[in-house]
Amino acid sequence: MKRYVLATLGLIAGIGSFGVAPAIAQTADTVEAHVAAAKAAAGDRHTFIFQSLCVTPAAGPVGGTTPPPPPELASYHAEPVKVFDNLYFVGEKEYSAWAVTTSAGIILVDTIWDYSVEDEIVGGLRKLGFDPAQIKYAVVTHGHIDHVGGAKYLQDHFGTRIVMSAADWDLVANSPRIGSKPKRDMVAADGENLTLGDTTLTLYLTPGHTLGTFSLLIPVKDNGVPHLVAEWGGTAFNFQHSRQRFETYVASAERFGDIVAKSGADVLIANHTNFDGSKTKLPAVQARKPGDPDPWVIGNAAVRDYVKVAEECARASLAREK
Repeated sequence: MKRYVLATLGLIAGIGSFGVAPAIAQTADTVEAHVAAAKAAAGDRHTFIFQSLCVTPAAGPVGGTTPPPPPELASYHAEPVKVFDNLYFVGEKEYSAWAVTTSAGIILVDTIWDYSVEDEIVGGLRKLGFDPAQIKYAVVTHGHIDHVGGAKYLQDHFGTRIVMSAADWDLVANSPRIGSKPKRDMVAADGENLTLGDTTLTLYLTPGHTLGTFSLLIPVKDNGVPHLVAEWGGTAFNFQHSRQRFETYVASAERFGDIVAKSGADVLIANHTNFDGSKTKLPAVQARKPGDPDPWVIGNAAVRDYVKVAEECARASLAREK
């Protein structure tokens, strides 16, 4: 029997509202100190996020006022890949979508673009042997066109329930860049569980990249061995820069880093393939032989380090705003 639970675990005061972030503890509060801390956390593993946020951070909002034209298929098409027993990559070359299979259907994380959802998600699931009509829920990590673009298609064709924060439902409704808008559906709040069949995802409100960004914990198995996936739901600083906004981002990253540490999450995924190393890990997992280590299992410390890079780079940008 299909089962859905959306149970509140509780709000953390101040995180859910832009501009009401808790006080930020700092030691050497200089741009250079925070960049150095981010570089140390990045090491050799998280170089792309360090380069993107600390070395060449976005100067502010990007994008036009109308939806961009669809590119040629060959420029974005990627084949679907089984990553864990119950987690599959069904995204593009640059933009990720993840299918979590359960005993009662599929939970999708992000819906990529309106022009690619049919080829990558629908076609990808069919190639993997799944029925896309079994996509019961699609969690949109944040309301930008490259993650919510395919949501209306899934609503219209399969009756998929779309899950997003209240703030980002509003963002989508007001965005001129998003031409294909899903109808407002499920509104999730901080710390809620999304359960389908035998699998529960936990959603944490981490405002910063957008005011309603969600980060997630997703339980997976590798040949029956349990692991826990963490996804930092929104990364770049392509928003209107201000002290208030960076304080919000820092508080969210600091909090989610603590959640990652306490949860023991040992796998990292992202919604852009460059951030989590998908471009090398996806071929590696396909070439994996019995007994080989799983390239996606990087350990709790390394997952925490990834979020720490985001936190420290945001602190550096905050210091620049003085």
